[in-house]
Amino acid sequence: MEHDHILAQLEQILGPGKLVTGTDMARWSSDWSGEDHWTPLAVTRPDCTEDVAAIVRLANDLRVPVVPVSGNTGMAGGTFAEGAIMLSMDRMNRIRDIRPEARIAVAEAGVILSDLHEAVEAEGLIFPLFFGARGSAMLGGALSTNAGGSNVLRYGNARALCLGVEVVTPTGEVMDLMSALHKDNSGYDLRDLVIGAEGTLGIITAAVVKLFPKPRAYATAMVATATIDDAISLLHALQAETGGAVEAFEYMPGAYLDAFTTRYPDARLPFADRHEVNVLVEVGAVSDRDALPGADGVVPIAAHLETVLVAAMEAGGVLDAVVAQNEAQRAEMWARREAAAELALLKLPFVDNDVAVRPDLMQELLERIERRARALDPGMDFLNVAHLGDGNLHFAGWPSSPDQALMKAISRAVEEEVIALGGSFSAEHGVGVLKRSAMAAHKDPVALAVMSRIKAALDPNGILNPGKVIP
Repeated sequence: MEHDHILAQLEQILGPGKLVTGTDMARWSSDWSGEDHWTPLAVTRPDCTEDVAAIVRLANDLRVPVVPVSGNTGMAGGTFAEGAIMLSMDRMNRIRDIRPEARIAVAEAGVILSDLHEAVEAEGLIFPLFFGARGSAMLGGALSTNAGGSNVLRYGNARALCLGVEVVTPTGEVMDLMSALHKDNSGYDLRDLVIGAEGTLGIITAAVVKLFPKPRAYATAMVATATIDDAISLLHALQAETGGAVEAFEYMPGAYLDAFTTRYPDARLPFADRHEVNVLVEVGAVSDRDALPGADGVVPIAAHLETVLVAAMEAGGVLDAVVAQNEAQRAEMWARREAAAELALLKLPFVDNDVAVRPDLMQELLERIERRARALDPGMDFLNVAHLGDGNLHFAGWPSSPDQALMKAISRAVEEEVIALGGSFSAEHGVGVLKRSAMAAHKDPVALAVMSRIKAALDPNGILNPGKVIP
């Protein structure tokens, strides 16, 4: 009876067609991989901030958990919602304003990233948060996990791209932090507190995000080096030669490209020979000097990239390189890197660790964790990939056994080696449910205590995305 009472009140708040129950909840009852399943109490689909606030007030009064969900592309179990009210942001999908002169956009949490990309591109601008799931991932989820992606090297991650947020608090109040200012030192930075909090401290309903000039030209290449350290040296040289214009520097080992050709047997590999260290590098040019083709039809930034790569080859730091000559070749290069999620599902079970170290420690990290993983499971096949420029490694692969204890032992070994090198066990996917044990094992205990006190102060009844982030 209480269940029916809650549903009746939710329907009264939302009106017809915005409350989903029963078998219609299937699309919200598992994560993107299909590995984790749950049964929500109901799925609400509000279309305005006021209705989000009303739902949260009701849930807080009744002590019913609320789990916000955007595109549901998360990797850490952050939308697990057994018996909870799921609050889908998919109807809150309006781009409220684009202001080219101020280089900002105001968008609701349910705006799909690729839709925002297209809208601002029409103004000659970009919102530089790019990753493989951008065609379904939404702005609210990207901010709630402080998502990264392939362009962090030049533009920063989601927190660095956001000026202001509109937030519904755990008690159902609307907190207006929609500043468009680059400098606002008026008290605690509550914006940055809720960004990356995975919906545990408030529900982001809208945001003011930074826009940047769309590069007039890109120079994109696949590069093979003997070692990861050689690749890092190349990155430093490219940053110096281009004035910090390197947009992406993505590592794909030989085993990753092997998996790619298994999944796409008709696809071309970047080089005639197989290499262990392969890097996708992209440089963006915004000035006419670097972007406009010369009399010979050559784009200066592409010619400059080629010159740097030739010099590196002559010095022995680069084994092979190919520069994209057109947009089709550039797209082909990016298709390899953005296929990571699809490649992961070639086999099950699958282990994935999203970790970070200083970029100069990446080679040592890989050597250490591959050695630890092999000791635990000599038959494990690796599918590593990395945002090498910012030190973010997705250490992944297929264990030879579905034994859960083995999989957990591999993940723990990876985390231990990362912590030993001063790194982080969570780089861009968040903590969710999956990494709570790592939080308990490796997070500074004083920091954990402060986080717990903040959670208790803002969400005294513990309704917002309970069981996530804090162990």
